Parts: sequence; structure tokens; C-alpha cells
Amino acid sequence: MAGRHRLLLENAQQLVLVCGRGEEYLLRAAAASLAVLPNASLVVGLDGCIKAVGQADVIRSQFSGATFERIIDCSGKCVLPGLVDAHTHPVWAGDRVHEFAMKLAGASYMEIHQAGGGIHFTVEHTREATEEELFNTFKHRLERMRRAGSTLVECKSGYGLNLETELKMLRVIERAKQSMDIGISSTYCGAHSVPKGKTATEATDDIINNHLPKLKELKLSGEIDVNNIDVFCEKGVFDLDSTRRILQAGKDIGLQINFHGDELHPMKSAELGAELGAQAISHLEEVSDEGITAMARAKCAAVLLPTTAYMLRLKQPQARKMLEEGVIVALGSDFNPNAYCFSMPMVMHLACVNMRMSMNEALAAATINAAYALGKSDTHGSIETGKQGDLVIINSSRWEHLIYQFGGHEALIDYVIVKGRVVYQNERCGTMSSY
Repeated sequence: MAGRHRLLLENAQQLVLVCGRGEEYLLRAAAASLAVLPNASLVVGLDGCIKAVGQADVIRSQFSGATFERIIDCSGKCVLPGLVDAHTHPVWAGDRVHEFAMKLAGASYMEIHQAGGGIHFTVEHTREATEEELFNTFKHRLERMRRAGSTLVECKSGYGLNLETELKMLRVIERAKQSMDIGISSTYCGAHSVPKGKTATEATDDIINNHLPKLKELKLSGEIDVNNIDVFCEKGVFDLDSTRRILQAGKDIGLQINFHGDELHPMKSAELGAELGAQAISHLEEVSDEGITAMARAKCAAVLLPTTAYMLRLKQPQARKMLEEGVIVALGSDFNPNAYCFSMPMVMHLACVNMRMSMNEALAAATINAAYALGKSDTHGSIETGKQGDLVIINSSRWEHLIYQFGGHEALIDYVIVKGRVVYQNERCGTMSSY
């Protein structure tokens, strides 16, 4: 194929497709044997999409007359799809390092929350911060996620709890969507906590009558395009009835349902999500057996967050039971002031050790299944012709090193690529070339 193309990756020791037949997601049996090509190459076109994937000699012959903006020799290296982080809270001001000491001393999440810490501490600081301050810290966090291999990240609001600050956060997310080389799925999470001075019912009415109509108006005007709606369905926060009302109202204006459920107490959130047609539910440490069955039937993804269970010393989510019962299992970092982790490779490692997932299952959960949880598995999450050219190149002859080397991703990752453009290059690989 003559003509000009954006990128050629050639001679990869392993090219990890994850899947290769247009699958929307992988269940347990399929995830057990991921598609991996030895001695392979791929081409990304000028539109940022993958044009060809195959054995190195076949690609070399097929593109013998072509020119490329960039060629990277991947001999002895592995190429994987860009990682997908299906759950983060990355826009906020005021860190909570002091609360880590409280947690280590035995204080529970809800005890800190009720003492004015937790979400309310962050809300106070986020309300006071300027949009520019929030954007600068958010940009820095996204860059750190990208260096760890994430090329598509779900980003929530939720530290405003009033319309003005929630919109400020969503504008910051929208600005990053438009200006940064990283994929973003934006989530309105105004029901992250009940604001001080309001009851849960009053907060629910405010969200339905004021927040969501404004979001619809801003979407129609092209100012802010929100993808998902989230609610913290939890005892002492938003009960099942309030959660149902908010999620249904969000769905009615075209938002995907993707919410926090069954984290600290069994709330029947999974059953509710399955009933409402949720794309995904996160946490699920306290999910019921009936909820697992309902999610499997409804093809509702379970976004499991091993960092949260680890840091809060919670019961681990039942990943094995979910996988065995046919649930689509995805992973997220839950990056937030309470769970400060940018690294999906570390999340995958924790999922394997603490939730007993295999490395194949963890990689599927952090790529194609996480993309499915965001409604984006048609464009992201695997290395297939027609999909976006989001890729990670690691300096190892076996891809499993990305999970095996706990905390080792900074030395392992040579390149992170978004739409066929190098957005991060390890300093040992020389200087970045410009386009």
C-alpha cells in the first residue's frame, strides 16, 4: 500500500491484540487465551486509526512503497493496546494525606466522612479553587496516568455538590478533552455526597430539577459534552430510591449509567443497575449473589477497584465469582484524594494478587472490558484494524512483565502512543521527534 502513513511499528517480539474479531468484551473463557502475535508489525494511518496488523514480513511486503512519519523498531519489545482506566476522580483541590494516618490508626471511611473529612474536605477546597488551578493540577495528573500507559480515562466531577462547582469541574474536563492527547470519558457525579445543609431528598430534587437540565442545555449548545451519570448509592448517602430517580433522569437526557454501588453496605445497587440498563457499576465489594446474576444477564460491566479495597482494608470484590458467572469484569484505579494511584499496571497486579485474577484476565479487564464499561470498545481496548492507534511499547520480550514487575512500569514503558503519535517516550529511547 503506497502513500503516506503516520506510524509503523515493526518486528515486535509480541503484539498483544487482546482480541481480534471485533468483540465488544471478553468473558472469562475468552480472556483466558488472549490473542498475541509473535514477530509482528502494525501501521497507523494519518487519521490515527490502525490500518494493518500482521506478521512482520507480510506488513513489510504490503507497505513496501509507503512512507511513514515515524518508524519504531520494536525488536525484543512488546506492543499492547493503550490501557483504559474505567474509574477516576482526578479534578480536585486540597490533598488528604492527613487522613491516611487516620485510616492507618483504624478510622473507617464513614467515620472520617462524618467528622467533616473525606469528600466534604475536598469539596470545600475545590469550591475555593479557580478553574485554572483545577485545570493545571488535572493536566499534571493525566500526564502521570499517560506515562503509566493509560490512553483512555474516565474522569468524574463530584467535588462540587452545587451546580456552580460541578460545572466548573466539567468545564475543566472538557478543556482537557479538547486540548490533550489522551482519551477522556466524562462523568457527572453531582450525587457523590449529600451537601451540607441539605437532605438526600432535597439534593436529589436539586440535581433532577436544576443540574441535569443545565447539562442538557450546555450539551445542546456544544459547551460541555458529558458521557455518563454517576451516583454514590450508599447507606447514609443516596438510598436506592434517590439513586433510581437520579440515574433515570440522567438516562432520559442521554447519559450512560455508570455508578458507585454496593461498596460499604449491600444496597441492591447491582440489581438496580441491571434493571435500569446501566453500562457499568463500580466497587461492588458488598454485591449480592442475585446482583451478580442480574449484571451477567444484563451485560452490565463490573468496574472493580483493587486500590480502594487495599487502602481502606475492605473486603475484596468477588472477581472470581463474577468471572465464573459471566459478568464482564473491568478495572479502574479509582484515583482520588483517598486512593492516590495513577498506575493501571499496579492496579492489574493488585487484581491478580488480591482478587485472584489471572494476568490475561487482568489485561482484558484493563483494556477491552474497561473500554466496554465506557461504551467505547468499538474504538478502544484492542489492537485491531479500524480501531484508534492507542498503544504501549514495553522493553521486555514478554508482555506479562507489565503486571509482574510491581511498580516497575516507569522503567518498562518505552513509548505511549495516542492516535499513532508518540505522547510519551522514555528518556533512554532518545529525544522525542516532532511532527
